[in-house]
Amino acid sequence: MVMHHIMEQNLNSSQLEYVFRNMDDSVCVTTKTGVLSYYNNAAKNLFSIKENAADKEIKIWSVIPYVERNDNLIQLFIDAIAAKESTFHDIVEYEKNDGSVCKLRVSITYSQEESELFIIVITNLTELFRISSAFERYTSTEIADFVLNTPEGEKRGGVSKEVTILMSDIRGFTALSTKKSPSDLIKILNNYFEKMVEVIEKHHGSVIEFLGDGIFVLFGAPKDDPDHATNAVKCAIEMQNAVVAANKWNRSHGYDELQMGVGINSGITVVGNIGSEKKMKYGCIGEAVNIAGRVETYTIGGQIYISESTKKLIREDLVIEGVQSMLPKGARTEISIFDISGIGNYHIDRSNKINWLSGCRPVDITFFEVDGKYVGEDPFSGRIESLSADERFAKLMTCKNMPERSNIMIDIGGDLYAKVIEAKDGFYTICFTSKPDSFADWAEIIK
Repeated sequence: MVMHHIMEQNLNSSQLEYVFRNMDDSVCVTTKTGVLSYYNNAAKNLFSIKENAADKEIKIWSVIPYVERNDNLIQLFIDAIAAKESTFHDIVEYEKNDGSVCKLRVSITYSQEESELFIIVITNLTELFRISSAFERYTSTEIADFVLNTPEGEKRGGVSKEVTILMSDIRGFTALSTKKSPSDLIKILNNYFEKMVEVIEKHHGSVIEFLGDGIFVLFGAPKDDPDHATNAVKCAIEMQNAVVAANKWNRSHGYDELQMGVGINSGITVVGNIGSEKKMKYGCIGEAVNIAGRVETYTIGGQIYISESTKKLIREDLVIEGVQSMLPKGARTEISIFDISGIGNYHIDRSNKINWLSGCRPVDITFFEVDGKYVGEDPFSGRIESLSADERFAKLMTCKNMPERSNIMIDIGGDLYAKVIEAKDGFYTICFTSKPDSFADWAEIIK
């Protein structure tokens, strides 16, 4: 029997054949010309082989359906037999007679000593690929690979590691959510996330989680990346540019345009699997994460801020639009954060210059301070003196002292939210972060 030629073992031929016959993997043996000498039950089912094919000198590629998808599998057999190498393996697609498609790992072993036979072992990876693909939908490709393919993937615990954290957030999305139906909000977010995740994966980032309309991204873990800070900044710039494509889709479907702010920080964190034995997630914790979130709150739509610790790790040229100080929560000393619009050959596709309209009519307003998501009760008086051509910025005159990056809510018959971005020459330059339906009529009065 051909089973004597497969391998030297302390098993007799009937025992060996019993093992092969009951394997989940498909096992075939061919001659040096590709003729099937043996196949087990799994191979018979996989290739729909008819009875006694081994007695009719049928070549292995003859039992494979001749469709374009199977060209790689057929060619793999032909190449292996022609090359006569000790091992030959690959992962290929296979379309069965019923039209279903499988992912197969094919290993071909050549034995010159045993009558020049080829032993072919085929593992059906279709279910594994399906599970992996489904898993990647709920986490990043990097994390899915870590969990499924490393010894530490399913263990609880973490390690201290220097990483870079990117936090992004859509400006004014809370207010937008009150104006749109749940189904519309999901469509807007799905389109936005689709474009952002594509960019993130391109730059080797791992999405830790979606925080409502925000994204928490990790660079440098679970896979090591010596350029984690550089890749994070390049990713942020491409994300800002991808918002343009997201907004084009929004306009075509009658939805509001989005504006996104991004904050980036680098530092030592604890990364790993967090949770219980029944439910875990790959996470990242530490002060560096908190600072990244804090840096992000200083941004306006279209802006990227990076911390000084991130800047120190970057060797490529940065385009810095400005720098300011920030006091992290619970810290005693301030840190510098940098407004970035470019790194190397990557640049945000926009002009930073504000084009102010001429001949604006001053309009008196009442506004309130905003702390986090809470609007203060004390009203303050002010006057809008000018509006930008794109209606994103305004000049506000008021006796109220307001620090840069503070937030206000203006009552215009609806809640108009804005962030103070500059105090100069007796005016505050503010950027609108969320506009009510009444904004268009109010802006026309100023213009």
